[in-house]
Amino acid sequence: MTQTVETLFEEGLERYKAGEDPETLIPVFKEICDRSRKTGAAWTCLAWLYLLAGKPALALPAAQKAVKLVPQDAQARINLVLAMLDLSKPGVRSHIEMAQQLTFAVEELRDEVQQNIEDGLARKPDWKSLQKVKAWLFES
Repeated sequence: MTQTVETLFEEGLERYKAGEDPETLIPVFKEICDRSRKTGAAWTCLAWLYLLAGKPALALPAAQKAVKLVPQDAQARINLVLAMLDLSKPGVRSHIEMAQQLTFAVEELRDEVQQNIEDGLARKPDWKSLQKVKAWLFES
């Protein structure tokens, strides 16, 4: 029996939280995105996993799709900014400003984004673009 997209998503998140290598989770989230093309959260997760795995060229279209599906998702915008920074692409400012507005407006969202950033830096301590984004969002 094939697992539902929801089950796959929840199991994928649990495996990530348990510390599983992003490389092994990418196929799981690719399958979720293939099976449920309009699920913004899945595209956001896939972009994050690509970024953690050092694959910004693959993260960029996933993050763009996530932002298109859920423009008010701060993490999707942060992932897009990270991919753009890692690829030296212009146009970062508008996405950072929107992420700042979203995280400033909703405390729970701000806490979630801060936790994601700390998790990213714990998994990839030398991630310069994430350090920049953290400074832009929380130290300005």
